[in-house]
Amino acid sequence: MTNSNIYLDYASTTPVDPEVLKAMLPYFTEKFGNAESLHSKGLEAKEAIDSARATIAKYLNCQPSEIIFTGSGTESNNLAIIGTAKANRQKGNHLITCDIEHPSVLKVFKYLEKEGFKVTYLPVDKDGFVDPKLLEDAITKDTTLVSIMFANNEIGTIEPIEKIGKICQKHKVLFHTDACQIADYLHLDTKKFQADLITVNGSKIYGPKGIAFLYIRKGTKIEPLLQGGSQEHGLRASTHNVPSIVGIAKAFEIAQSNYKEESIRIEKLRDYLIENLLKEIPDARLNGPHHSRLPNNINIHIPKIEGKDLLLQLDAHGVFVSTGSACNSGKNGSSHVLNAICKNQDISKSSIRISLGKSTKKADLDYVIEILPKIVKQLRS
Repeated sequence: MTNSNIYLDYASTTPVDPEVLKAMLPYFTEKFGNAESLHSKGLEAKEAIDSARATIAKYLNCQPSEIIFTGSGTESNNLAIIGTAKANRQKGNHLITCDIEHPSVLKVFKYLEKEGFKVTYLPVDKDGFVDPKLLEDAITKDTTLVSIMFANNEIGTIEPIEKIGKICQKHKVLFHTDACQIADYLHLDTKKFQADLITVNGSKIYGPKGIAFLYIRKGTKIEPLLQGGSQEHGLRASTHNVPSIVGIAKAFEIAQSNYKEESIRIEKLRDYLIENLLKEIPDARLNGPHHSRLPNNINIHIPKIEGKDLLLQLDAHGVFVSTGSACNSGKNGSSHVLNAICKNQDISKSSIRISLGKSTKKADLDYVIEILPKIVKQLRS
């Protein structure tokens, strides 16, 4: 056992940045009004929401009216996919996604199949990349929506989003991307990436949990999931979570302002850890690509070890990692992402994901390099 407290699971969730918390606090107590109220307390809340929308729009290079606040990345993904599929059904009922999407995307498409939609699930290569040519070949006259994640939450693959966006634009097909993992490391310019819908989650960018936003390009036909009030241009009925809206805007502003420096810093640490773990642990190998990879993502296969056993041993040493998506934890231990790239459940069950973040230091990684090979040796024996 140890007194270490080394958090290396930033892909699952992040702590709230102190600047974000400071911005949020007044809206829990002094500025607690309902933004739909017409009195000054309500107007105060509405102004905060309008300001948050404008801040996000500035960095996304879009109009404030194109930003919709939701309760989670899952809700944003559901609204984007179900909302556009149903609103555009008269044009066609064919949808396209890929095999390694987050469960909040894959399960939505499974639901839509039950509703009579036809879905094409594109395969990926051994590093998790979607082939843009396969995507273009899959588009038919009935295709209305393509949803491909910007960066994979388990293996860090950054998909060729710019190429995919251009293909969708060429064929007049709507394009949604789940960008929850990438916002800390890349400028999400909507004019560059040509996405019609973009999901960003607060809990992945050092903002509060229970808040996200969905960018919806002006003119996109979409139906609401929730029925009720007229909040969020009628697309998301519910009393506004003003503190969290203020929080996600501040978190997004910080992320997009600092992404270049943070990407360089984190990538150096990532490569340092990968190099040393592969050197020190016999037969270990990297899952996913060496290039076009999230700066903070490391997913390593360690044969003859159960990933969950390794996770628990690291936890006992004060190091916190994961075996994959937190949304799939407690399942059969097999990752659908790893199964898609290697077709081998043994690899899937004997891999761990290490994801770095703002507080990660080289000394933290040196400690992991010291203890992890010893834990592996012990478990193998």
